[in-house]
Amino acid sequence: MSINLKGKAAVVTGGARGIGKAIVETLSEAGCDIVVADLMKKEAEATAEEIKKKYKNKALPLDVDVSKYDSVEKCVKSIIDSFGKIDILVNNAGVTRDTLMLRMTPEDWDFVINVNLKGTFNFTKVVSSYMMKAKYGRIVNIASIIGMIGNVGQANYSASKGGIIALTKTTAKEFAVRNITCNAVAPGFIETEMTQKLPEKVREEYLKLIPMRKMGTPDDVANVTLFLVSDLANYISGQTIVVDGGMVM
Repeated sequence: MSINLKGKAAVVTGGARGIGKAIVETLSEAGCDIVVADLMKKEAEATAEEIKKKYKNKALPLDVDVSKYDSVEKCVKSIIDSFGKIDILVNNAGVTRDTLMLRMTPEDWDFVINVNLKGTFNFTKVVSSYMMKAKYGRIVNIASIIGMIGNVGQANYSASKGGIIALTKTTAKEFAVRNITCNAVAPGFIETEMTQKLPEKVREEYLKLIPMRKMGTPDDVANVTLFLVSDLANYISGQTIVVDGGMVM
């Protein structure tokens, strides 16, 4: 069964590249009009242009700092002015600033928490008011298995992603009566620019922890996201779907 999202309007934060871009492409292929919301303005514009040429859908690039509430409000207002609604929100924007906790500065902690966790809160809060009025909405938060199991050198990142998983559950409970679902996707070791920069020895050690003995792709995450925002997942909310090749069981 193919998934048809024609007529739906979706916003993907951090949508200019990596997993976010794969989600943008997958939703666009299913028929969505899309907003590529990203702090990297030129990359967002390039991604939006690719989408318009390839899928003939509306694709709007918007510059936004998810960690700043006023920036998110401005971005969402532009989306409403252009599309008139927001049916789907994918909170994907995320950063890392890894170091051992003893070396981690308060600035390192705040930077990651503000983008990953506060950014998810900011967009959910602003967008949900429109979804509540429409009595419809699909929210997907991109978490991480690190938010479930922790990782050395990633106290800030693991806390932010664990927080996103908890926030997902509360969001799902609060908005359920308005036909708004909220779920999380927790990727494992995914082949991205960030993981490609890891030393080969580190990559080999990670692969040993994965029963499928291979890394995932951004498309693997995007396909689960597509399912969760479709009518096939109408009765699924508050869940965290792990996409990790069996690494965490």
